[in-house]
Amino acid sequence: MVEMITKVNSFVNGIVWGWPALILLGFVGVLMTCMTKFFQLSHFGHWMKNTIGAIFGDKDITKHTEDKSISQFQSLCTALAATVGTGNIVGVAGAIAVGGPGAVFWMWLIAFFGMMTNYSENVLGILYRRKNEKGEWCGGAMYYLRDGLGSKKGCKWIGAVLATLFSCFCLLASFGIGNMSQVNSMVTNVKTAFGIPTIITGIFLVLAVALVILGGLKRIASMTEKIVPFMVIAYLVGTVIIIALHITSMPAVFVSIFKGAFALKSAAGGVVGSGIALAMQMGMKRGVFSNEAGLGSSVMVHSSSNVKEPIRQGMWGIFEVFADTIVVCTLTALTILSSGCVDLATGQIAGAAAEIESSSLMSYAFAQTFGQPGAWFVAIAILLFAYSTVLGWSHYGSTACEYLFGEKSVTVYRVIFVVIVLAGSLMKAQLAWDISDTFNGMMMIPNLIGVLVLSPLVMKCTKNYVDRKFRNRDVKPMLSMFPEIQEEHEKEIR
Repeated sequence: MVEMITKVNSFVNGIVWGWPALILLGFVGVLMTCMTKFFQLSHFGHWMKNTIGAIFGDKDITKHTEDKSISQFQSLCTALAATVGTGNIVGVAGAIAVGGPGAVFWMWLIAFFGMMTNYSENVLGILYRRKNEKGEWCGGAMYYLRDGLGSKKGCKWIGAVLATLFSCFCLLASFGIGNMSQVNSMVTNVKTAFGIPTIITGIFLVLAVALVILGGLKRIASMTEKIVPFMVIAYLVGTVIIIALHITSMPAVFVSIFKGAFALKSAAGGVVGSGIALAMQMGMKRGVFSNEAGLGSSVMVHSSSNVKEPIRQGMWGIFEVFADTIVVCTLTALTILSSGCVDLATGQIAGAAAEIESSSLMSYAFAQTFGQPGAWFVAIAILLFAYSTVLGWSHYGSTACEYLFGEKSVTVYRVIFVVIVLAGSLMKAQLAWDISDTFNGMMMIPNLIGVLVLSPLVMKCTKNYVDRKFRNRDVKPMLSMFPEIQEEHEKEIR
């Protein structure tokens, strides 16, 4: 059974993560960057001030809401909970092990353009969101595919079909990237560091996940806003210490990254051109796995924010990718490359590190500096990162389930999700990651089609915001594609 699943998954993975899909992913990011006039660069100070900067100066950003929505800070933490996971540790290590140091460069590049892909998803999510029977905001790729793409002449059925396909793939992906691969990484690292049997850790995780997700989005958001800041800061401090201790090797590290990105041969040899192709493919795949820009996933929680301005939530999307990949993934990569795990001349895993699995490279790097406590620290970091990812993705799956089967089906979905936590703890690591990659790609394609078709709307909304905020022009704000919501938001802003 496992062998058959592996073969089928490998075939589908080769299609959804083939070069056409990767080219589409890159093209959409480049297109949105150009259409918004390089917003992530030209307005760098503005979006930093209105995201991470606003947390310390605007109480409305962190203030808990009394209605069914969540605060902007909670939406960011829940989105980061889903993105800042094992992909930032295990995924980066795997990309370097297979694609060499050059994979890091392609991870940076896809993240730079991915900022505007994620921005566009969030803008569309706010423009097309609506409230359900409970008064909760519901938004996501399925809604802008159905109501946005579907509103184009002759595209009603195309929008409806793509929205349904996206929801189905999201439902499956929540069991893969948001559950099995995360849980598998947790139990494996805990067993390696502390010797605790996987089944014991698996049962503990079932209880820990059930206690939170069965309480709904409010409880998930409340938990993630406590976990995410603590775990990210603690992890960053650890990596910065190691990098500082190996500061003299940084020039060689960066040379290996840029040289490896354009190496004609792979680190393990091979035909001419295979090095660039492998580094590019691994960097892009693991970059998307980490920051999820292009998947249309995080927009589902961003759409639940109490924000009124679509561009404001779009800027949170830019910061999300920046924090996840440009900051966290980069520090992970620099830690691994500077600690002696990799032969910088050849790009291959070196010394004693060659005898361990790629998923344990970060533990090895920390252990080289801090001894056994370093390995324990990484195990705990992966535990927190992966646990928060499971919480965040449970909301994505719930949103997809509600779209497909109605609000009453959500409780059933959450129970199944908890059961699969135990299955993930017993699954082979490689299969869990391969299945996650496949479901990611299947989500990505319909979402990117929607963003591509609706790109003129994103450009128009961005211009509207720039005209109002930077050029002081008296123009009507674009807040929603639904007249009744547009009118309601206008009144609230006034």
